[in-house]
Amino acid sequence: MLDTATGATADYGTDTFVTASIVKVDILAALLRQSDGMLTAAQRTAAALMIENSDNDAATELFEAVGGADGLDEANAAFGLTATTAGTDGYWGLTATTAADQLRLLQVVFGTDDSLGTASRSYLQGLMGRIADDQDWGVSAADDGGDPRLKNGWLPRTESGAWVINSIGRVVHDGRQVLVAVLSDGSATEQEGIDLVESAASAAVDSLTAATSTQR
Repeated sequence: MLDTATGATADYGTDTFVTASIVKVDILAALLRQSDGMLTAAQRTAAALMIENSDNDAATELFEAVGGADGLDEANAAFGLTATTAGTDGYWGLTATTAADQLRLLQVVFGTDDSLGTASRSYLQGLMGRIADDQDWGVSAADDGGDPRLKNGWLPRTESGAWVINSIGRVVHDGRQVLVAVLSDGSATEQEGIDLVESAASAAVDSLTAATSTQR
């Protein structure tokens, strides 16, 4: 978690998780980097479906366009994601990552990192602001500004039946812009995982903005 105004950060845990669909932000960022922001009309259509509706076929199309696991790993090295490994054999949702790396990715998307140009950042941010209504959960629970930008991921694990529930994005809380990444695994149900992620995001953002407000 990062308060963009003060640079203050807070984190908990260093575990590795599978991304599920939050990797779709990473895939699009990688493609925008490779193409210098010049996507084809078909790629823009797929990008909108992938981010706004979490369409898996569109994600597979763009994952292949970026060069699969090798292409995504190459982009992540440039982005500074040192603990993220792309899923192999086309399983992009099994990309391994950490909350710290997802926060780094959010800094690429919402910051002034040279890895993406201004137009590419604005484009990706815009898609993350138009998430389908039935997917507007997760870190957006911490937003009180009315304009969250996010991407969620959810995946039932075949062996255990437990759920991976992840959420990343930018929220405004108490007038502060905060980048938030919450990753989880092991919830008995999808809703239990959503409740956990929302509770963690809300409590963490409230605590960080309260602490940084006293420093102004």
